[in-house]
Amino acid sequence: MNTLAFILFLAIVGLTLVITYFASKKTKTTSDFYTADGSLTGWQNGMAIAGDYMSAASFLGIAGMIALNGFDGFFYSIGFLVAYLVVLYIVAEPLRNLGKYTLADMIAARFDDKKVRGVAALNTMAISIFYMIAQLVGAGGLIKLLLGIDYVYSVLIVGTLMTVYVVFGGMTATSWVQIVKAVLLMIGTFIISMIVFAKFDFSVMKMFSELKAATPLEGSYLNPGNKFKNPLDMISLNLALVLGTAGLPHILIRFFTVKDATTARKSVVYATWIIGIFYVMTIFLGFGAAAFVGFDNIIAADAGGNMAAPLLAKALGGDFLFAFVSAVAFATILAVVAGLVLTAASAFAHDFYSHIIRRGKATEKEQIVAARWASVGVAILSIILALFAQKMNVAFLVALAFAVAASANLPIILLTIFWKRFNTTGAITGMLVGLFSALILVAVSPNVWSPEVGKAIFVGDPLITLTNPGIISIPVGFIAAILGTLLSSKKSDAKKFDEIVVKANTGIHNSVN
Repeated sequence: MNTLAFILFLAIVGLTLVITYFASKKTKTTSDFYTADGSLTGWQNGMAIAGDYMSAASFLGIAGMIALNGFDGFFYSIGFLVAYLVVLYIVAEPLRNLGKYTLADMIAARFDDKKVRGVAALNTMAISIFYMIAQLVGAGGLIKLLLGIDYVYSVLIVGTLMTVYVVFGGMTATSWVQIVKAVLLMIGTFIISMIVFAKFDFSVMKMFSELKAATPLEGSYLNPGNKFKNPLDMISLNLALVLGTAGLPHILIRFFTVKDATTARKSVVYATWIIGIFYVMTIFLGFGAAAFVGFDNIIAADAGGNMAAPLLAKALGGDFLFAFVSAVAFATILAVVAGLVLTAASAFAHDFYSHIIRRGKATEKEQIVAARWASVGVAILSIILALFAQKMNVAFLVALAFAVAASANLPIILLTIFWKRFNTTGAITGMLVGLFSALILVAVSPNVWSPEVGKAIFVGDPLITLTNPGIISIPVGFIAAILGTLLSSKKSDAKKFDEIVVKANTGIHNSVN
């Protein structure tokens, strides 16, 4: 066990629990629990969004992916960053103006139908759990490497902590944990990046030339095609990454934590700058790991390459930097999973319990109790699923969640805002077909099935060769929503659409319940 790392782990856990304690004092109403009562400023929410977005996939997964696969790993950095342009220019303002607590609120602003709200909540919970699996896999590998604790117990520890944050602190605690984590992560990444760059005499050309001889890929390391040998797979991945963020529920609900659409836009601008700087630095993390840790050592520590960044910190700065970076990675995972649990719990308590089961008659106290119990249920389910995905790269797992979000949520968001003829049937059809097409394609893909033992969850031949379903499931989600609308006998409410257009663009008369 690394004693220094253990002490830093305890310090970070202690700090986050203190934040949760003070936040719990302020969490009295449903608005406090779901959205911190809209009290965050632009820079605070921007930092929290960045903290939510720079997940285990970003810090652990991308570093490992670049170290092992070269240029192909950098596709993740590019896709994650470019995605925020879609959020900024298309989604952020209408979502803030139309919604109140959850993504389902926004869709229900136009389609006041319990089935629409229920399906939207189902999508939110499914995507959140999918995304959470990646974070728990990263956490399990990290704690196992550092403290020698078995993977199963590592996942249980993180699962317990994330549940505590949400149950007691709600959105206020979650937001401040994410802000603190974003600061720590940027500091740690900057330190490692500067040390790596200094090793190459601050010369990009020298770094590139030396890396050609540092990995088993040799000259092809800096070329595309090492991981994504099928061009369609690469296109599918990038479609999922660029479009998926605009459908991720745990990112979208962050726009409800500010007072108005103007502040929501400012949040995205702050977040984009922070995220952009971070993803540039992932190049140094990946290249540094390839050069100073080595391919074999990265694989030996974790088959998915998820421990490349902590191992690089140890190679460059000894036990102290190793302990600090590992503790920061742990804080990263805690912050993101707390946001995911809160998102899924909000969807259950606000949409399923309050609006469908109780028909809008649940008291605030009953909603908060339901949300807290839902948090426990979501955490348990995510932990169970994470135990089966131990050997998978976390960046890759998150990319699959992005594909589900882009297929199930994005078509409905865009058509709700921009298509006058869109109706209830189209919304339900699009969400369900988008969700299940993505999940089914993942279930029959090489991620789950492989002829080689240990390469996937099950041994066998996959039905499709695509590792990311986005290129199929995203168009299918749009087509299903459009056909569901055109073939339905239900007519769209033109007056309601005109009202939505005004609300989405101005925020006037926002009366969503």
